[in-house]
Amino acid sequence: MLYLVPTPIGNLEDITLRAIRVLKEVDLILAEDTRTSRKLLDHLSIETPLKAFHAHNEHQVTTYFVELMQAGRRVALVSDAGTPGISDPGFLLVRACVQANIEVCCLPGPSALIPALVVSGLSCDRFHFEGFLPHKKGRQTRLKYLSTLDHTVVLYESPHRLVKCLDELAALCGPDRPACVCRELSKRHEEIHRGSLDELKSYFAENPDKVRGEMVLVIDRK
Repeated sequence: MLYLVPTPIGNLEDITLRAIRVLKEVDLILAEDTRTSRKLLDHLSIETPLKAFHAHNEHQVTTYFVELMQAGRRVALVSDAGTPGISDPGFLLVRACVQANIEVCCLPGPSALIPALVVSGLSCDRFHFEGFLPHKKGRQTRLKYLSTLDHTVVLYESPHRLVKCLDELAALCGPDRPACVCRELSKRHEEIHRGSLDELKSYFAENPDKVRGEMVLVIDRK
């Protein structure tokens, strides 16, 4: 049995009672960063053993963990924050479990995607989730594609590329396209900034102290 267990993206109170129970009951927890997950488990008084499962080793260890589950072990997969598999490792393990007829259960829980979309005030009946854009190769191709969509776009961006991304989007989508930047969702310093792409670009360029933490960018439909 494989459980996909979402963990808080900031506020530790966002963990569900079911997630806590599952993390206590499984035989093993696979974590993107065991140091990060250990802090959460210690906070919840959970002593389940931890093993690393991340982008750099998932190809090498997936078969091993599948064999553990075939032998009867119950395993939970967590990422550093949010839902495993959403811009985080997890897909390869889920696919391998499905192919091996191992039951997979995904618990509902935290993700930066939906809160950012809903709080943006932009249309959310239809949307495209892009995740992280390529850093270099293929970046412009993806941006041009996103600029043509007739529904809301949500993407994740790192702080040191935020202003550049807003500038690129303003050039392709038009400087007046409404957008929203959500920073540090659910954390103490959460901030929501709404405006045109050009206004947001100018604001963050002039306020570098605000370009910190986890960023979610929501762009209105064409």
